Amino acid sequence: MNVIDLHVHSNCSDGTLSPAELAAYALKKKLAAIALTDHDTIDGLEELFSAANGTGLEVISGIEFSTEFHGKDVHIVGLDFDYKLPEFCRQLTRFQNSRDIRNEKMIQLLRKEGIDITWEAMETEYPDAVWTRAHFGKFLLEHGYVKEISEAFSRYLGDDACCFIPREKVTPAQAVRLIRLAGGIPILAHPMLYHLDEASMDELITGLKKEGLIGIEALYSTYSAEDEAHVRMLAERHGLCLSGGSDFHGSTKPNIDLGVGKGNLKVPYTFLEELRIACCREQEAKG
Repeated sequence: MNVIDLHVHSNCSDGTLSPAELAAYALKKKLAAIALTDHDTIDGLEELFSAANGTGLEVISGIEFSTEFHGKDVHIVGLDFDYKLPEFCRQLTRFQNSRDIRNEKMIQLLRKEGIDITWEAMETEYPDAVWTRAHFGKFLLEHGYVKEISEAFSRYLGDDACCFIPREKVTPAQAVRLIRLAGGIPILAHPMLYHLDEASMDELITGLKKEGLIGIEALYSTYSAEDEAHVRMLAERHGLCLSGGSDFHGSTKPNIDLGVGKGNLKVPYTFLEELRIACCREQEAKG
């Protein structure tokens, strides 16, 4: 079976391997294809495509949008889209700018707590990354302000902590529409992680299906057998294709490996084929 991984992160967001290193590692793992799905950024795609060129590794353009639904974080993965489309890039830049505003506010709050942190210091330490709270946590840890990342979140960065700033988020529907605009395949990522009740989950999926949602992540590193069975049931109920991926982050999540997750993950290439067929049918149906 040709094994693929449709949910992978690099150091362009909160992973630890560069896109080129990811390509080399995927080849070492003998994967047929990988999708780089960094958080809210496409910055690593050119490097990954270049590194994989001529190697036999298929690279799929990807992104993972952070969105909000009923007060909960919901992630939408986009696959196989035209990441150079000007309108897509324009809307993505607008979304990224809202992250920069939030990060500047968090830096100011951290400084009020006596932490010697500046925008320039963060750029020096994480020059090519789209900063998340994990990056701020690493900064605090590496500079001796906390002893563990968990302490950084409990004291400073967590949702109820003193330096937390909520950021403007797109809705799941907006993310799906943007991915479809660029001809891509929208996927509801790891739905079991949201702990939505059945009615809310059906409301979410029904709404996204109307916007062009194609797939749902049925194979995922942390799923139990019961979780997988439930997502497969959701896919059947709503007429969605199956997707899957490890959510590999490198040493940030050391117990999750590329392609295999915690050791028993195997996403077949047929998932990608079926997603592409469904996407084409959707486009044809809408003329």
